[in-house]
Amino acid sequence: MSPERTPVEYTSVRELRGPLIVVEGVGGVGWDEFATITLASGERRHGVVLEVRDDLAVVEVLEGTGGMDPAGLRMAFDGRPLTVPVGEGWLGRTCDGRGAPRDGGPPVFGRTSAPVEGMAVNPVRRQPPGEPVLTGIAAVDVLTTLVRGQKLPIFSAAGLPHLELAVQIAAQATTTGERFSVVFAGMGLTHADAFFVQEALAERAAAGELCLLLNTADDPVIERILTPRLALTVAEHLAFDGGRHVLVIMTDMTSYAEALREVSAARGEVPARRAYPGYLYSDLASLYERCGRIVGQPGSVTVLPVLTMPAGDITHPVPDLTGYITEGQIVLARQIHAEGVYPPVDALSSLSRLMRKGAGPGRTRGDHLDVAAQLTAALARARQAGELAELAGESALSPADRRYLAMYPRYLHDFLHQERDRTLALDESLERAWRVLLTLPPGELGMLPTALLDARNSDGSPGAVA
Repeated sequence: MSPERTPVEYTSVRELRGPLIVVEGVGGVGWDEFATITLASGERRHGVVLEVRDDLAVVEVLEGTGGMDPAGLRMAFDGRPLTVPVGEGWLGRTCDGRGAPRDGGPPVFGRTSAPVEGMAVNPVRRQPPGEPVLTGIAAVDVLTTLVRGQKLPIFSAAGLPHLELAVQIAAQATTTGERFSVVFAGMGLTHADAFFVQEALAERAAAGELCLLLNTADDPVIERILTPRLALTVAEHLAFDGGRHVLVIMTDMTSYAEALREVSAARGEVPARRAYPGYLYSDLASLYERCGRIVGQPGSVTVLPVLTMPAGDITHPVPDLTGYITEGQIVLARQIHAEGVYPPVDALSSLSRLMRKGAGPGRTRGDHLDVAAQLTAALARARQAGELAELAGESALSPADRRYLAMYPRYLHDFLHQERDRTLALDESLERAWRVLLTLPPGELGMLPTALLDARNSDGSPGAVA
């Protein structure tokens, strides 16, 4: 495709099909090409070519097809893919899912533009993730540490506070020593949720550290598909051209997948599992694999997607396929939420596969990995003791099992629970973990090195052996 091609207008629209236009008699049009659609009233809308077959082109309309009359449409193809301006002009701005301002400011401008579709990071050029991104959430920072360049999803369910958790992380996440920014992409939000996000993140946006892209449930479905791609395009250029470390939070990826399913149905594609398109895996991978670090390039892109599991089903296609692509998961649990604990993170179902790349001596603290391993083991033993108590009664438990059973409420309320507006430093989070572990007899702390326990007992400071 040549960007210098003179646009030719086509008026032979065969049909409108949901958010799609099928136009016939086209020539020289390519996949992913940008189109401008002019209505009889003079209004202009924009679209992207999804499919080309013979002389037919299927175009998805970013603003939706509502109010269109096929007889009065004129369509011109630009000979280039959809692009957006990139640069630091996005920081401090609140826009909709297409990048149009929602904050009353002017359109976002940049020195250069980049294709929204983007590309996955070349595996040959990919640098292993390293160094932590601290979220200020004790359960995440201590037990499932997020690492620069990692993709670590949050699995949730309807009624759980995943949006509040995502917003809290966006408001308080930090990394040490270098410039840090957050790109927050909300998809399918209610207007109340969009207002909550905008208000909660206003301070970080005012500081020029945040780009906010908000797609609401009544916005066109095509915009929902565009939103995460726009967010990642903005993040890539802030990171690899601007030298920033960028955290991209995308919520809710289930809403995104449902939009993808709706467009697939409008195209008449053969559905796969639970009516999602057969290319759902590759489509999600095309988003998640755009994060990482590149050899020889400054900055990094870290992705924290949030998704809701319908009926709490972790085998549902969206969490199932996401789990294959990403490097662990943070799981929220109804049982913990019912205890009044926030955030209701189920540590035994959660995992950060790259935690050892970003935690430990020289990165967080010398006792971090040992404390995390011991606390996880203690939680597993406490769960076993609880299950045994339900079967045989607490009187049938051994003294050690009773200590573990008594430890679990301490873990929930003294370590896991924190206020929704409170940021916990890593030292404070680890100190909380130590207080929970020390409710157990020393003989049960076999995963903690003797030197570490001796240092703790001598001056009460776990950091003494960092």
